Amino acid sequence: MILQCVGLTKSYRMGSQEVHALRGVDLEVPEGSFMSIMGPSGSGKSTLMNLIGCLDRPTSGNLFVRGSDVSRLSADQLARVRNREIGFVFQQFNLLASLTAIENVELPLIYARVPARERRERAKLALERVGLSNRADHRPAELSGGQQQRVAIARALVNDPAIILADEPTGALDTKTGREVMSIFQELHSQGRTIILVTHDPEVARHAERIVHIRDGKVERIEEVVAA
Repeated sequence: MILQCVGLTKSYRMGSQEVHALRGVDLEVPEGSFMSIMGPSGSGKSTLMNLIGCLDRPTSGNLFVRGSDVSRLSADQLARVRNREIGFVFQQFNLLASLTAIENVELPLIYARVPARERRERAKLALERVGLSNRADHRPAELSGGQQQRVAIARALVNDPAIILADEPTGALDTKTGREVMSIFQELHSQGRTIILVTHDPEVARHAERIVHIRDGKVERIEEVVAA
């Protein structure tokens, strides 16, 4: 298993009230699989995504990435795991407006202290993989929403991460563009990438092999998707 959650819980203190966002989640993600996570607002899916993405630590339970328990690592250690093992794609793209497409893609490599020439070559290849090499020198304001999301996917790929974690990647796109972006994820999956996608859209979720339904901080059920 590339990722395994064992009894994950997460509680928050809001004033005098304790909120139990996750209540013992057990989940296994095989390497090379494509999984969607769905649930109503407040179900805990965003909290689970933050834990899986090593953006936060659980209150209790264990999270294993490539067999290593990361649930008690320090913030600096978690940052290293994120940069090495996980590529993020967000709903709002999270591109820096002052940088060109290729400079945005290079950012994770700068954090990883990759030399400049190698950074540029790897960023070029990543943009080619999402069909956007001809827009490398354009800034986000000069790109359509779909093109911005392709840049974000290229940025997620550039460090060759073990897991691509996508949070509502089509939420800011129209239906046609959203389908085009999902075709990129399907292609990445066919190449052996592990993809975990958080969405509220059933049509988007069904691009995956499995849909994990979260409710009230627990895994309610796991649905196997039958290919059309």
